[in-house]
Amino acid sequence: MEFQRKEKYNINDLLEIMKILRSPNGCPWDREQDHHSLRSGFIEETYEAIEAIDTDNTELLKEELGDVLLQVVFHANIEEEAGRFNFDDVADGICKKMIVRHPHVFGSATVKDSDDVLKNWDEIKKKTKAQKTQTEVLRSVSPALPALMRSAKVQQKAAKVGFDWPDVSGALDKVGEELAEVREAAQSQNSEACREELGDLLFAVVNVSRFLKVEPEQALSLACSKFIDRFAGVEKLANERGINMKESSLEELDRLWDEVKRKEKKHEA
Repeated sequence: MEFQRKEKYNINDLLEIMKILRSPNGCPWDREQDHHSLRSGFIEETYEAIEAIDTDNTELLKEELGDVLLQVVFHANIEEEAGRFNFDDVADGICKKMIVRHPHVFGSATVKDSDDVLKNWDEIKKKTKAQKTQTEVLRSVSPALPALMRSAKVQQKAAKVGFDWPDVSGALDKVGEELAEVREAAQSQNSEACREELGDLLFAVVNVSRFLKVEPEQALSLACSKFIDRFAGVEKLANERGINMKESSLEELDRLWDEVKRKEKKHEA
């Protein structure tokens, strides 16, 4: 199918390309897709954009934002075919939302700082979504979010009505309490109790991260990367010394692990 070649394309071109791909003479794969089949791809593209942000890779960010935009266009096109809404409706909705939620820019409201902006945002959001109780606000946090992220958002919203520890010490004590309950559940070998108590422990740890102003999702991701790097160091030492890791005792592997940690600290110093 012919499509005009250009030196520079824009959003209208992307919309037209998607219509062509979904047309009877377009791409068989694109025609077969629906919201559910595209779901995992949408998540993947979003995280790849986040990776570009985390690595300060501008060129990669440009590419990945394009992939995210393609997902938005794809979903909007599916809805346009069904006669429910189109891409213009999506743009219209977000423009109206931004105008309503920024009365200090597009209206007569005044704010002192970004804290005031966020306070106004929450109040306006609560009104526009007809949320009458704080419980409704908590339930509005998407269950599809990663669990650590969802936990942090739920706790932040609960704290706004005073349901919070006065300082981090209370949150830390709660972690100790929940850890003891995990130990008790583990000894009972009750899988349901273990799942429940482990969830409470993770929720309590997220609460600590909130007081420390650390994003739990990011902290855990960094911990994963650190573990992989240290494991690589252990594996390297084992290979150099002719040690079979599968046949080694945990004590021997722990000694290698500690050696890698000492080298890290020496290098950092």
